[in-house]
Amino acid sequence: MRIDLKDKVALVTGAAQRVGRAIALELAKAGVHIMVNYNSTAPDQVRETLHDIKSHGVDAFEIQADVTKPEEIDKIFEAINEKFGRLDIVVNSASVFQQRQLMDVSLADWELTMNVNLRAPFLITQQAAKVMANNAIPGGTIINICDAGVDGPWNAYSHHGISKSALWMLTQVTATSLGPSIRANAIIPGPVMKPAGRPMSDEEWAKVGETNPLSKTGTAEDVGRAVVYLCQEDFLTGTLIHVNAGEHLT
Repeated sequence: MRIDLKDKVALVTGAAQRVGRAIALELAKAGVHIMVNYNSTAPDQVRETLHDIKSHGVDAFEIQADVTKPEEIDKIFEAINEKFGRLDIVVNSASVFQQRQLMDVSLADWELTMNVNLRAPFLITQQAAKVMANNAIPGGTIINICDAGVDGPWNAYSHHGISKSALWMLTQVTATSLGPSIRANAIIPGPVMKPAGRPMSDEEWAKVGETNPLSKTGTAEDVGRAVVYLCQEDFLTGTLIHVNAGEHLT
């Protein structure tokens, strides 16, 4: 059965920019109220994101919090309870993406990556489940944004791939532990945005897409629409969707 998302409440981490922003906007188009979590995004960008979300006729609030710190995750849920009093959807989108071969990964690199990409979603899942249990109709859905490291060794991004592979396992354990009232699914985005912090021409970006079966790149909105789909479909849990033009097949 398709779930009507109008007036549902979502927490999207890393929601002020890039893929997280696109996810928040696609949910807003479906009528979902949004708690925008961000950490270091510029204030002007946060304000623009909130404005664009609200333009779809929903409520939106921002909460600055560093998800590597458990006490700041507590702050996120205090804000959710204060502003909305309930929670229906969580999208764990905040991520760090360091390029390191295995032997080049420092302890600080490892801890940062695991704390953002794995520990934070784990702690957020635990807290979200408690809030969702108190909804008028108990339950909700949790969506984790994974990466190509799930599909096999990703040597150039070794610790990142390990963290995202573990996040997929967290997704599966969440689905089997918290069902039937809470569903958990995951998405692996492919080439949907140029890499942050690394200049890339349009021609170079187009060549990235030439290696996949569809011979093209996508958009962050493709990921957002997949998130909306997973939120709407109540017969899906423990599911992993590749939004990557079949990149995992090559």
